[in-house]
Amino acid sequence: MRHGRLRGALLAGVIATLAVAAPVGAITNGQPDNNEHPYVGQLFFYVPSEKDPRFTAPGSWFNCSGTLISPTVVLTAGHCTYGTGLDGAATEGTGGYGGNDVWVSFLEEPDYTGISSAPYIPDNPARYAAWSATLDASSTWHRGTAYPHPQFDNDAFYLHDAGVVILDEPYNPPGDVDFAELAPLNYLDQFAGKDKAQTVFEAVGYGLEYSRPKVQLGGDTRMKSQQTIINSKGVYGIHDKSSIVFSNNNGKPHQGGTCSGDSGGPFFLNNTNLQVAVNSYGVPPNCTGGDGAYRIDQPDDIAWLAQVLAGTDPRFGD
Repeated sequence: MRHGRLRGALLAGVIATLAVAAPVGAITNGQPDNNEHPYVGQLFFYVPSEKDPRFTAPGSWFNCSGTLISPTVVLTAGHCTYGTGLDGAATEGTGGYGGNDVWVSFLEEPDYTGISSAPYIPDNPARYAAWSATLDASSTWHRGTAYPHPQFDNDAFYLHDAGVVILDEPYNPPGDVDFAELAPLNYLDQFAGKDKAQTVFEAVGYGLEYSRPKVQLGGDTRMKSQQTIINSKGVYGIHDKSSIVFSNNNGKPHQGGTCSGDSGGPFFLNNTNLQVAVNSYGVPPNCTGGDGAYRIDQPDDIAWLAQVLAGTDPRFGD
């Protein structure tokens, strides 16, 4: 079973809630970003092997969030990069990486003009051809190539849930803006005891702003929320240091949380550009049980991202 993207993928504005306790990434009870994080963008990508019930041939489109850590590198979740199509063809059989059917917009409200499924149902190849041409022609959508963490396992996505999109062309946010800065080794270890409850972090994402079994609201707008750490001892019974859970409620000093829609968004130390984690999974019910994140301050992540930034990931030459 594919775990990535399934708990509420934003499918061209049509919500498909397909699984529980799986990857998430939107903002609930939060606030508009107001261009505080112009280096955070929305991913829109095509996975040829995923079915869309409206079409006779397989292939589905999904959203995630991601963060520029250089002019060409967008950091996101591993499950937002695994299996991305390569010019419409599936990639799982060759490792699930290297697909170029992913575009990133850094607008506060990405432009989906011309992106509508209705004219193409049930002809999925025609939809892919039209949408990819529209996105390629857009000045605000930036195409790239997707790579999950080298140890990413789609059946245990939360263990190494980091990924990158390497943009075809460099992108620099307008104005005098720094990119996100990566947290140093074991940075989050210091937040224990009183510091765990009192230190605020900030999540940023583009997904749903409200989710209940029969009602989903919002999405496709960059939002932010303030949260604290509530659990740093792993997830799903696996005590793995790479997972951490943030609060998801509407009480001070933290406010809001993440929900279904777009995994891969960043968690920053509040009021800074220091990124400590990526949004990974959700604890049910209804986006209220806590927000699981994948730490990027662990040795394997730091070593891999250094390779990515240097352009020396061995897979780049495939």
